[in-house]
Amino acid sequence: MLIDKIQTSKPKSPFAKYNGEIQLDKNKIDCYILDKVGEKTDVRVISMRGAVKGMTGVEHGNLSGYINVQALRPYIKSSILDEAIEFTIPGTPRTGFGISAETFLDICEAYVKALDDRALTTELQGEIAIKCSILLSACAKVGLIALIDEATGYQYEREEEALQIKLKAFIAEELRNWEKTFPDELWEEFGRLTNWRGSLHSRPKWWWKLVMELIYDALDPDVANYLRTNKPPPRHKQNYHQWFTADFGLKQLIPHIYQVIGIAKTCDNIKELR
Repeated sequence: MLIDKIQTSKPKSPFAKYNGEIQLDKNKIDCYILDKVGEKTDVRVISMRGAVKGMTGVEHGNLSGYINVQALRPYIKSSILDEAIEFTIPGTPRTGFGISAETFLDICEAYVKALDDRALTTELQGEIAIKCSILLSACAKVGLIALIDEATGYQYEREEEALQIKLKAFIAEELRNWEKTFPDELWEEFGRLTNWRGSLHSRPKWWWKLVMELIYDALDPDVANYLRTNKPPPRHKQNYHQWFTADFGLKQLIPHIYQVIGIAKTCDNIKELR
């Protein structure tokens, strides 16, 4: 929601323009849109307490205590909490402390990578890593930003021009020639998690729903909706990924596919991956 600014003068920057709550797994987490942080405007953040709650399910805790563990050091820069943001909340005497949506997901990715490498040393670290993998599967970086925009009501303030710029960056004007973009490893994981016993080259048609949900929708809902609405349904040698631009769209899509594969390796069934 838009925060009511009681002051007659402009609040001290950075300040929260919008606030709300997002549902991550089973937890409700405070989130904000800040006016400006450095040269960046409209910065999406979640509260420090919310970051701890999202990763551990615990209401109280010091985020640094979960980051500055020996097992995590090869996977995340030690100075990441230097990026924490102090901000004012107009209409209240409170000061907020938060981290950007991107920083939060970087922390989650570090835990998942450490889990995949079997580098974590305690049961608690393992539990946090599994929770982080669930969070990552629910919201890639663009997805978390969209969740915050929806929770705060800021999505209704997004300019149509900004959407068009994003779509132009992702989507090419003409269909590119087909080339293998989805590795067999993704289908192998889908097969393992759905107990598919047949050939991966004659895979079930309903797996396309998994691709839309876990790949395109998670990568960017606006782009996914644009493809559904404006491009022909996928068929042999004419797939959605062929509409992605080579200089930007594919560079976002391909790492996301491999991120999903990495998360899938930590799961025991398709429900857990979803």
